[in-house]
Amino acid sequence: MLIVHFTQHAATWIHSSVPQYSTFLLYWSSVGMPVPDKMVRKQIMRICASTSVFYALILTGFLLVIWIVLGPNIDDFRRPQRHSTQLNREILKKATMKTLKDDNPLIRNISSTLQSPKIPEVDGLPYIYAVTPTYTRPVQKAELVRLSLAFLHVKKFHWIVVEDSTEKTLLVGRFLNGSGLNFTHLNVRTQKGYQSGKEDGHRNNPRGVDQRNAAIDWLLANHVTPGVVYFADDDNTYSLQVFEEMRFTRRVSVWPVGLAGGLRFERPIVSLTTGKVVGWHVEWDKERAFAVDMAGFAINLEVFRRKSKVRFNIRKKGKIESVLLSDLGVTLADLEPKADNCTKVYVWHTRTEDADQIYEEKLIKEGHPSDPKIEV
Repeated sequence: MLIVHFTQHAATWIHSSVPQYSTFLLYWSSVGMPVPDKMVRKQIMRICASTSVFYALILTGFLLVIWIVLGPNIDDFRRPQRHSTQLNREILKKATMKTLKDDNPLIRNISSTLQSPKIPEVDGLPYIYAVTPTYTRPVQKAELVRLSLAFLHVKKFHWIVVEDSTEKTLLVGRFLNGSGLNFTHLNVRTQKGYQSGKEDGHRNNPRGVDQRNAAIDWLLANHVTPGVVYFADDDNTYSLQVFEEMRFTRRVSVWPVGLAGGLRFERPIVSLTTGKVVGWHVEWDKERAFAVDMAGFAINLEVFRRKSKVRFNIRKKGKIESVLLSDLGVTLADLEPKADNCTKVYVWHTRTEDADQIYEEKLIKEGHPSDPKIEV
């Protein structure tokens, strides 16, 4: 189309040579020069026409060379703008995530904030919803930073962080806002009588039960994209492989956990003939139906939807994982062994030790502690 367009202009240029020639004769007469005879006028007219054709051919040839070189890519110069506009709309749509308000009476004291994902979506992969209970302590931020550095590498990942407190803290809020992760920030205080700590006299109570339940409530109340729920405590260490192992969980998947239960590792025992879980390599409370650590299993969100009232039972001290799976109607045959038939360790119950602050306590008693404005 481009060549035709310019060829038409060239033809118009040739036809315009006649009026140009007439203008030339008028000018020739106006300056007092004798008008050429008929033969000379014809010759001049041929020269003008030939010159116009010559330049038109040169222009057409030049345009033809440009078309041969760039022609196949001309449409590509237009496409990026259309594609980029469409992509920008998609990104804007995904990034415009409203703050969700909880209307569930069971979790009316929980508030949540969502941050748009920093990593592009990957089609075809199920979501992983990692639930992390946390509480205020000197190593809290350090633990969360360590976890986030692993989570940033996991595709289709949503982090639900639930504080054991009456309100969300600035420390956790600021950290999550700068983490680069897609997250939900919740808070709920553990019910009285089950709060852990020296001051409560219940040091051996299970931590994080009400917080995990709050996360399940949020997932079911907000009708999120189908995926897999994993309870990722903040005192564990995670290999990226564990997330890829759990991603396509159909019902409940299981795997070993290193440094757990007083052993080098705890793990499900898998039959080499059937590929099914037939027992547990554990020493603590061997009679549990599901002798699995909190870090050693993942549940498809659809299982919670079908049993929407089932939650962790805080009264089942030491058996909250096993009781949860039983209440969800899971059987041993339903378990999907991962990590090469449960022979490889991809998560460790490292339990970071408490920070040594003996001299900080001394400074506090003396009335001049380290600058409290510096966040640790």
